[in-house]
Amino acid sequence: MNDSQLYTILDLGYTPEEKAEQVTSALLSGGADILQLRAKGHDPATIERVARKLIPLCRLAGVPFILNDFPALAAALDADGVHIGQDDGPLSEARKIVGPGKIIGRSTHSLDQARAALAEGFDYIGFGPLFPTPTKLGRPAIGLEEISTMEHDVGSEIPAFCIGGITPETLPTVLAAGARRVVVVSALLRAPDVEAATRKLRESLG
Repeated sequence: MNDSQLYTILDLGYTPEEKAEQVTSALLSGGADILQLRAKGHDPATIERVARKLIPLCRLAGVPFILNDFPALAAALDADGVHIGQDDGPLSEARKIVGPGKIIGRSTHSLDQARAALAEGFDYIGFGPLFPTPTKLGRPAIGLEEISTMEHDVGSEIPAFCIGGITPETLPTVLAAGARRVVVVSALLRAPDVEAATRKLRESLG
């Protein structure tokens, strides 16, 4: 986890269930360091069904599999970890559910929230959205100004992944602002060749 730079998300809002395995394999082959399954608005049975298909692919690739939003399901699936938002309760509750040794990440949308997540003991954070993004409709972009301070205060202690509207076109600006790790979603999932797009973006991270 500490060496991870590219955090990818298999989002069922972009990728239909029947293509989930194919796209996940492409992300992994292209160099994804982490893979999260995100399925907003889908029923638990669908999420479990898709997760059970993706976990073996991630294990074979040696890449952590993170489930978004559902600590109990993450525990039942023996996922490598779970990612929770600001409104999903404290770390202590999620830790009780998933148990020791599992990765737990927190979404943060400001410098104060990032610092709070570090102090609370989260294993990593997402920081954003940096730019307006269709993945997070209605959430205002936070911009690039606080990235360097966040990296100094938080990213030096735990992995901190910048997220939100990051594309091959915006990545150089994000890196120039001080980011060291990123989450990329729609730019990869919408690419004509997901594996090639992932590999090219991974190479841009150094």
